[in-house]
Amino acid sequence: MPLFINSANRQVVGFVVATIGWILGTTAMSLVEWRVWYMDNTSLFPSDLACVGMWRVCVFHHTNNISRATTCHHYSYHDNYLPLDICVVQNLLLVASILGLWGKASIIFPLRNVYMGILQMNATCNPFVTSGILNIAAGLCILIGVIWNYHSVMNEEHIAFPPSFNIPFKPDTQRIGSASLVACLAGFMMLLSGLFFISYKFPLDSQVHPEVSEM
Repeated sequence: MPLFINSANRQVVGFVVATIGWILGTTAMSLVEWRVWYMDNTSLFPSDLACVGMWRVCVFHHTNNISRATTCHHYSYHDNYLPLDICVVQNLLLVASILGLWGKASIIFPLRNVYMGILQMNATCNPFVTSGILNIAAGLCILIGVIWNYHSVMNEEHIAFPPSFNIPFKPDTQRIGSASLVACLAGFMMLLSGLFFISYKFPLDSQVHPEVSEM
């Protein structure tokens, strides 16, 4: 019985880790600091800093040594000027968010059943394995997006924003933003939670048998 309790507790830890990872993943998807562009201040492009996210770009400029946002422009994968890498990462993050949500939803009742002793060892589909696979898939989607974004920044790839954005197609220098770090942490947490769920084994001595009353 103590082994059963410890095993169930590991799944609760996995659920908590999956929840935190999913929250971090969805948060990173909405952040703008995926790429930080530094540009020389000129008459054509008066801003010297821009943060490029997956769904919007925000332009900053310095005033009295203080950096503040001037304008944010939203976009989607329907915009023709977006490069392939951003369009792919957008879809990867959306898929990861959906898979992570499914993984969390599919494990709630199995966790409750485990603590109540209602185990279904003869079920054709182990809900813990199913949730684990969903979380691992979500984590892989996030990490692939992070790696692809890192590759684009390291190659100093450009983005042909519309002229109305007042952003050059390529910055003087660029670096990875904090959103990539948040997404990377989310991806690893989703992978870890998936491993927790897949490692679950139904205890052989915890099956519930109905009592037969004597007549």
